[in-house]
Amino acid sequence: MSTNSRIDELKSALGQRILVIDGAMGTAIQDRDLGPDDFGGLEYEGCNEYLSTTRPDVIEDIHRSYLEAGADIIETNTFGATPVVLAEYGLAHEARRLNRESATLARRIADAGSTPDKPRFVAGSMGPTTKTISVTGGINFEELAGDYHIQAAGLIEGGADLLLLETSQDTLNVKAGLEGIDRAFAELRREVPVAVQGTVEPMGTLLAGQDVEAFYTSLAHRDLLWIGLNCATGPTFMTDHIRTLASLSKFPVACVPNAGMPDEDGNYNESPEAMAETVGRFAESGWVNLIGGCCGTIPKHIELLVAMASDKPVRPGVESNETRVSGIEALLVDDDVRPAIVGERTNVLGSRRFRQLIKEASFEEAAEIGRRQIRNGAHILDVCLQDPDRDEAADVAQFLDLVTKKVKAPIMIDSTDSAVIELALMRLQGKSIINSINLEDGEERFQSVVPLARRFGAALVVGCIDDDKEQAQAITKERKLEVAIRSAKILTEKYGVPIEDIIFDPLVFPVGTGDQNYIGSGAETIEGVRLIKEALPGAKTVLGISNVSFGLPAEGREVLNSVFLYHCVQAGLDMAIVNSEGMERYASIPEEERKLAEDLIWYRGDDPVAAFAEHFRDKPPKATTEERMNLSLDERLALCIIEGTKEGLAQDLDEALTERTPLEIINGPLMDGMAEVGRQFNANQLIVAEVLQSAESMKFSVSHLEPHMEQTESAIKGKVLLATVKGDVHDIGKNLVEIIMGNNGYKVINLGIKVPPQDLIAAYQEHKPDMIGLSGLLVKSAKMMVETAQDFRQAGISCPVLVGGAALSNRFTRLRIAPEYDGLVAYAPDAMTGLALANTIQDADEREKLVASFDEEARSMLAADEAARDREEDAGEDVPPAQVRHDFDIPNPPDLRLHVLNDHPLEEIFPLINPQMLYVRHLGYKGRFADDLESGDQSAIELHDSVRRVEDLMLAQEDIKANAVLKFFPCNSDGQRILVYGPDDKPGDRNVLEEFYMGRQSQRDGLCLADYLLPQIGGQVDYVGMFVTSIGNGVRALAEKFMADGEFLNSHILSALSLESAEAFAEYLHQQIRQMWGFGDPAGTTPQDLFRTQYRGKRFSFGYPACPRLEDQEQLFRLLDVSANLDVELTEGYMMDPESSVSALVFHHPDAKYFQLGERDIERLEQEFSQR
Repeated sequence: MSTNSRIDELKSALGQRILVIDGAMGTAIQDRDLGPDDFGGLEYEGCNEYLSTTRPDVIEDIHRSYLEAGADIIETNTFGATPVVLAEYGLAHEARRLNRESATLARRIADAGSTPDKPRFVAGSMGPTTKTISVTGGINFEELAGDYHIQAAGLIEGGADLLLLETSQDTLNVKAGLEGIDRAFAELRREVPVAVQGTVEPMGTLLAGQDVEAFYTSLAHRDLLWIGLNCATGPTFMTDHIRTLASLSKFPVACVPNAGMPDEDGNYNESPEAMAETVGRFAESGWVNLIGGCCGTIPKHIELLVAMASDKPVRPGVESNETRVSGIEALLVDDDVRPAIVGERTNVLGSRRFRQLIKEASFEEAAEIGRRQIRNGAHILDVCLQDPDRDEAADVAQFLDLVTKKVKAPIMIDSTDSAVIELALMRLQGKSIINSINLEDGEERFQSVVPLARRFGAALVVGCIDDDKEQAQAITKERKLEVAIRSAKILTEKYGVPIEDIIFDPLVFPVGTGDQNYIGSGAETIEGVRLIKEALPGAKTVLGISNVSFGLPAEGREVLNSVFLYHCVQAGLDMAIVNSEGMERYASIPEEERKLAEDLIWYRGDDPVAAFAEHFRDKPPKATTEERMNLSLDERLALCIIEGTKEGLAQDLDEALTERTPLEIINGPLMDGMAEVGRQFNANQLIVAEVLQSAESMKFSVSHLEPHMEQTESAIKGKVLLATVKGDVHDIGKNLVEIIMGNNGYKVINLGIKVPPQDLIAAYQEHKPDMIGLSGLLVKSAKMMVETAQDFRQAGISCPVLVGGAALSNRFTRLRIAPEYDGLVAYAPDAMTGLALANTIQDADEREKLVASFDEEARSMLAADEAARDREEDAGEDVPPAQVRHDFDIPNPPDLRLHVLNDHPLEEIFPLINPQMLYVRHLGYKGRFADDLESGDQSAIELHDSVRRVEDLMLAQEDIKANAVLKFFPCNSDGQRILVYGPDDKPGDRNVLEEFYMGRQSQRDGLCLADYLLPQIGGQVDYVGMFVTSIGNGVRALAEKFMADGEFLNSHILSALSLESAEAFAEYLHQQIRQMWGFGDPAGTTPQDLFRTQYRGKRFSFGYPACPRLEDQEQLFRLLDVSANLDVELTEGYMMDPESSVSALVFHHPDAKYFQLGERDIERLEQEFSQR
């Protein structure tokens, strides 16, 4: 009989009668009193699995005895035949062979004992191994899956009819086993049925903590041949667990108990008659489909079970459309618990406290937040660790390993990264919830996430978002229903997701921001929930409640949240994502406040937003004030610095002056506060904007104390000379260093930008600083630092030098700058590191250690470079030049004239600023700023408001304007050259106005920018666009005024905002160029689409990886006649001044992509230039 026929017959038999599986293998072997020789030697004694090879007759005899007793199924002698177990005997490498031979042996015996009336089947036994992922550790999911893969493949090759993951103590081990089995199926291109049996310990759960309900819920997504319990106890103890499993399972249920509990001598004493009687009651009750014996059972036990089962009814499977999820404990989401509360505070995007703890790596304390959420009523715990400044996967792994030891509730995995979701699922025993998927990008998210849910077992939060160009995020109730129905149809029909595993998020929008789009959106969401529940009763719904109150007074938010939640639940809401520790009870809310909230939700009255805000505006939170009152004077002073506030600071300083001198106050609590600011910043707990606010408080304090200081008193720790090197106009980073060091006890002399070495030398001789700080943005600036160091050496200067800038690295500092200088040279990647280095340098002992560490670093780097050079010599030949297609029509520009844009509205530019660049890169925000802002995160709101205030100041300045020039040019390529022609040239009579020589990749794709243009040899002309944008010269003057006034945050925001406004203007111009070329962006293109460069063609700026030569700016400036049309000039280093300027070449080629030249390519490019 073929394997497929046997499988069909097995399934048929399981549906017609109670089947009996064999009895114990391990205790049967023990009863044979075998010695070392039987096992193949002393080193293998105790390895029962090896007996299939060394004493196959023993194993055959055991199999035969159970078949003779009437068993329908025998298990292979492979309970411990995974590599991880066999490794204890040095047999890991034999795992596949041993499994194959054991299965072949059992197959032969089963076939010999089969008759047409009573076929016999072989179950491939796959034990739990000696390690558990959740309890003992020592193995991870991937390792265990790999071991099970090997075992499953051997068993299938040997002829097993089914695979049985048995005696399971940890559901994570089971899931790893199922993963390994799937891999074996894929390898062999053949599948057999799979069954799972757990082991309930006397404490009533599996060893890893799950009860039977959670165990079943965690595995119900699989198509199991059966699910059941075996081992650990006798049948009596199993009664309640089997009854529970039978009431839940859609699969056949197995009960395979021990012959009672072993006594102190290891003997099993439950008689065959007693076992048959107890298991018989299970069969009579309709709880089981398969029975058998585990440890201590003998053929007689099986014989009596066979006799007992012959006339018992067959248990039918349970049909259920209930929504169940699980952690260590199971949760049935039904009307009895509605709404199931999802605790939201273990979310770095929604909880500042949680985010800070994660950044501190205080995972234990962070996990306690999760515990408190559950203790305070949450049924499910939302876990989000999507901090872009951290390794999300590493944080998820560490946090889940801790929090799952503190909470038993199901986990909601809140991530947009499918790899992180997969990693999380590999760490969770239960059936989790994935938050979330949607149709925003068509089915892309479905395709990446749904297979994970089906593979590991998870429910899915499905956002009411699709790819509709007019209203992707469903606001109206009709759109919410439309998207839900569409999503449900795709998920159930195409992906096979049960409707009960779909949890729709109809979306909550802020009702109090005044945004016209969201007026009445609260009521739309409530009705959306109602409609979805009516149309799709099998699905569930969930809402992130707190978003409804975004932007409203803090005291009113919880009131609105509670009222909104109440009405959503009345409409049928099943689950609510809220802070379980801060929920306002609806019944306790005064009637007046309920009405204000309801008016806002349904938008009733003249101005419900104003009415609500006015009522709650005068009810500020009290905790902060009360906490301050309980602090000592020094603690209050330090806290003002740490929090960057001036509230009450003057009064506290005056009080401190009654007891101490100004210098004691500065060097005491104030510097303690700044030290804590530095610690928190270095621990990623503070962002740049918060540090600047602290610096403002420090400057205010010092200014307040200075009139009380004696002329001879000084709080100066040292003197620092700062400058941006010759040819470089970058000063945002340097100014940040000035602020940080200037408010941490250092006197800073800032020489400004474009400072040549001779001016630095003169300033050194005048000011005699303790150290010099050099800043620069691009590669040329780094080279200028080398020259500056050489000039310092010739001038006899040897004081410590700190260097920093985007193009610099510690390697360049150690190997290129330091060897050219007689003193210490240190690399500071940011302002706070610069401060720490300065403090170290000022301490003689620590400075000596620093010098020694730098020397050791340099030696290590030189050795690594030597090894790298050896490898490079073996790198192989250059790849051939890229073959870029040109089989499309060349778009013609509308004209070839110069377009000059003066005073373009900044209001049109600000919305195109990439928030990731402005808020995260420049202002140091930690997190997903746009998401945090939308969700009402207070730090995001405050920072956004600060930026808006500076935007208003920019708009009011006469000398801060957005200006630009752009032009299309006819051109061709010639090898690596871009030939730019005059606008009036005729075909066949082209004059080359300018020629750009571009570098080519020697490896990877072999690309060169010239490849994107038609070759000259073809005779057809191509076109390239060019532009320069600038945000006026008034930026620097205003930033310096802010600095002088102690408004450090405004100064920094202004500098960053002007840089990103220039980039946003470039984005705007590029969009216009595409439109002018005739392939404008489709309707509905968002700024996010632009940031992701989801359009045809690309723009490239000199100094960046594909075209690194800044010198080429000179030709672009000539072609665009920049000096005559814009107030922008090139420095000696070919950087644009003002710094808030952008230039670019724009290519229309549909296959254009960003690429970079390697170091060798750049060296070759420079060499080729020198030879031209």
